[in-house]
Formats: sequence, structure tokens, C-alpha cells
Amino acid sequence: MNGIPVREVMVADVAFVSIPGSRDMVLKTLKERHVSGVPVVKGGELVGMVTRTDLLRNPEEDQTALLMTRDPLVVHPDDSIVEAAKLLAENDIRRLPAVEDGALVGIVSVADIIRMMADLDIKRPIERYFEKTAVALWDEMPLPVAGSVMEYADVQASPVIDSDLNLVGIVSDRDLINASVIEDSVEVADMSSPSDEDEWTWESTRDTLSFYYGVSRIALRKIPVKQAMVPAVTAIKSSKVSECAKVMRKEKIDQLPVVTAHQKLAGMLKDSDLLWALIEHSLESEV
Repeated sequence: MNGIPVREVMVADVAFVSIPGSRDMVLKTLKERHVSGVPVVKGGELVGMVTRTDLLRNPEEDQTALLMTRDPLVVHPDDSIVEAAKLLAENDIRRLPAVEDGALVGIVSVADIIRMMADLDIKRPIERYFEKTAVALWDEMPLPVAGSVMEYADVQASPVIDSDLNLVGIVSDRDLINASVIEDSVEVADMSSPSDEDEWTWESTRDTLSFYYGVSRIALRKIPVKQAMVPAVTAIKSSKVSECAKVMRKEKIDQLPVVTAHQKLAGMLKDSDLLWALIEHSLESEV
């Protein structure tokens, strides 16, 4: 595995945005290319990364340059996938631009590595890797409230339960973006001078300037979570690493609710959790 280079799993046809640019262009690119984050370039040079999480956390910011993360971590196409996995896992990020001679030549994501892991036949169980806590949402919860709960909890996906505490689905930040709308409004800012008793002040009143400006926000539709969620594909504690990777690859998902034998929620398995299994498997293979 240490001999497999990034270039064998990276995506060469990279979706990207440029600066100067707007949030609407980022949102359009994410939706059209079905990705969760894109590199930002300026004059052909990589200058940042912007993700749908950045959009959701900064709903009133319009400029791409202020939404993006500057100076992102990068890999070289000849670096090994295990090196890329370590960077992704240790820094809790989902994608790495691949740069060669200063030029953006590709991007490798957690999902790309998971697709490769599906064929590695890693048989260790997921029990030691999945997260034992999960932020669950009620299926009747208004979507804007659910979005705020996920933001406060700093999670990108949450299992959804009904009033009987049964697992009925899962909702991710991708589902939130798909259910979002752009709302335009006009707001007023009053910029007034302090009270002035000078007899020469015009009509002895304060001068008041009302400044009207347009505001665009990303807003979540006021619908219940169950209208935005998708059916949940689940795993159990004894599920094998590569088995789960195969499910994620087939279903094009990045998280699996883990359930008990009685179908009660036991936690969440993220694709990024499986990176640690790859790293440990690689170390053991070297011994």
C-alpha cells in the first residue's frame, strides 16, 4: 500500500472556483459537480479550499476569498496513499489538492481512498474505530433547527429517529445544501450623529443617514427533517473494515449508523474513521 501513489486514486478533472468570486458560484459548482469542497485558484495558483461547511457556517458572507481556508495542505501525485491518509486523518480534513510544479493537477479525498480500501480485504472489525456517540435528530424537527444543531455539534451528518426512537434515516450537510435556498432582502442601517445642542445645528435635530443595502443569505427551507433525510444504510460492531468501505463506495455515502442486534443506535462510523484502519494495516504489513 505504501507503494500505491496518490496519482492512482486522485481525481484529475478537478472542480475548482476562482477568486475574485462569489458564494453563489461556489454553491453552483458544489451542486453541479456533486462535491462537498473545491480548491480555490488565483491566476492558476492554488490559494485555498472552500467547502459546503464553510458556506453553512458563514451564511451572510458572499466573497469566496473570505469563505475559503487559505494555504491548504497539499500532496504530490507521487506521495503514497498512506501518507495522504495520515494527513487527512491527523488534520481532520476531507480532501487534499495534488500539486505538481506549483500547478493544481488533481485532488484526493477520503472517499477516493475508501473506494480503494474496498478492494484491500481488511478484515478487522469496525468496533474499535466507530464513534460511540451520535447527535440524533427527530424526524419532525424543522430543518433550520436541525442545521443549527449539527453546526453547534460540529457534525456533518446525523442519524434521524422517530417518536418511537427507531432509526428512520440520516441527514448530512449535503442534504442541507440540497434543501437550501438563497434569500435576498433589503436591510437598513441607521448611522446617526450624537445629540448636538449647538444652536447652529440644522433645525436643532440630529442628522440621520439611512443606508439601504442588499443582503443574500443561505437559508434552509422550513420543512421537517424527514423531507430532507435519506434512508440509512447501517453497520454492526462486527462488520469488517473493507465490507463497510464497499458499502460506502456502492451507496456513495460517507457515514454509516452503527446499530445493535436490536436495531438500536450504537454510534456512527465515518469514512474518515476507516483511515486509521488503513494506517494501522499498513504498519502491520511492514512488520
